Amino acid sequence: MIPLKRRKVSLPVNQQNDTCKFPHVSIFILERKMGASRRAFLTRLGRSKGFLIEEIYSSSITHVVSENNSGDEVQAWLGNQTGQDTSSSVHLLDIRWFTESMDAGQPVIIQDRHILKVKPKPDGDHTAMLLKSYACQRRTPLKHHNSFLTEALEILAQNAEYNDNEGRSVAFRRAASVLKALPRRVRSMEDLRCLPCLGDHSQRVIKEILEDGSSREVESTRQSEQYQAMKALTGIFGVGVRTADRWFREGLRSPDDLIRTGQQLNRAQQAGVQYYDDLQKPVTMAEADVISDIVEKAVHSVLPGAEIQLMGGFRRGKEVGHDVDFLITHPEEGKEEGLMPKITKWLEEQGLLLYQKTTRNSYLEKTDGPARASSNMDRFERCFSIFKLQKPAVSRESNCTVSAEDAGSEASGWRAVRVDLVVSPCSQFAFATLGWTGSKLFERELRRWAGQEKHMSLSSHALYDSTQNLYLRAKTEEEIFSYLGLEFIPPSERNA
Repeated sequence: MIPLKRRKVSLPVNQQNDTCKFPHVSIFILERKMGASRRAFLTRLGRSKGFLIEEIYSSSITHVVSENNSGDEVQAWLGNQTGQDTSSSVHLLDIRWFTESMDAGQPVIIQDRHILKVKPKPDGDHTAMLLKSYACQRRTPLKHHNSFLTEALEILAQNAEYNDNEGRSVAFRRAASVLKALPRRVRSMEDLRCLPCLGDHSQRVIKEILEDGSSREVESTRQSEQYQAMKALTGIFGVGVRTADRWFREGLRSPDDLIRTGQQLNRAQQAGVQYYDDLQKPVTMAEADVISDIVEKAVHSVLPGAEIQLMGGFRRGKEVGHDVDFLITHPEEGKEEGLMPKITKWLEEQGLLLYQKTTRNSYLEKTDGPARASSNMDRFERCFSIFKLQKPAVSRESNCTVSAEDAGSEASGWRAVRVDLVVSPCSQFAFATLGWTGSKLFERELRRWAGQEKHMSLSSHALYDSTQNLYLRAKTEEEIFSYLGLEFIPPSERNA
């Protein structure tokens, strides 16, 4: 290996040449996948042996040491920090080089086994596509070029979830997310060179689809009795994977089986079975607009001045969805307290609720902030409901639209639609807006980025900076992205 050119290193005050034995070797220990406590221990160990260990990455670093990371992952991390390709100006080394150097009491000669390999970058004329590793760093449009691949990976992701294998499910979804962000259709495996998050399993599936037009594993999964039954059972409102799995093991395969065998169901599940056919139908943007008008009327009738925002997939630009989500707040902090029961009472008086379950706001910043692990579950006051939505009907004689009241008198004059209502204090509204916009994977990647790269804890309630030991307040989503050191991505491009 050709030795790197030695550079002058400016030493911190507490690390002068009398304690630093090897000033030509400037080491940065990457905390990613290692953890803060282990990094702190290794830093103390290195300094006790006379090595120069820097706390912050800079251009003076000559050796980057990491544990359980690939060369591509380390290079991607460095690129995020510097915005430049640093692979040719710094040694990317496995932790073994560091531990061997500690045992030897001096920097050992770098062997091939110490070096973290980085995939070669494509030539200038090459068609390979490069993307950043976190979904929250990428713009992912609603419509993309590789649905023939992503749909296959998402079937495998869903099946992994049915089998309680979250790690595999997330791996497939991350791979699909990368393909969604590509600017053009994948035509060969060469197009995937240098792309992050594409594990061996995902690549095997992609390769088979590119070569044969389909994947035997995907088709076998899609047609399996378990997959079809779990899809039908988890499609019931109020039924999760564990309950569906228990029913499957008992020989149940569909909502009709639940009715036939007289299964004991809770209120939500009863409503889910009763309105199953309606709830399986996609909700259109036109229907979401009608529900928006109803919710706005309900909210303003009990709390004038309140603000209502349509959330979820519809905020990201989707034309259809499986439910409709709304976020509600009031500019005056505290005015929103106890609002949900008033809204549901108004809706019930209008005969618009087929089912509803309301929970109180149980979030307390002092106890639920930095000490509580960030997740996609928030603790706002909210209502999971099923709306009775009147459908416009067409007169058989005149072929013109008749009133909703006339339509409602017919058996087919209305349909059931899932609606989630969430009330947020004004001070948390920006975080709630970010959290309830989605997509699910985009939000997961935001929290992962915050924790692994920025030492912060992000939730739909707050952003906590562990380094500064304080909460970072924000009035807009843009401010949150700025705190996280990320380029702002509009809702329409968060479809990871």
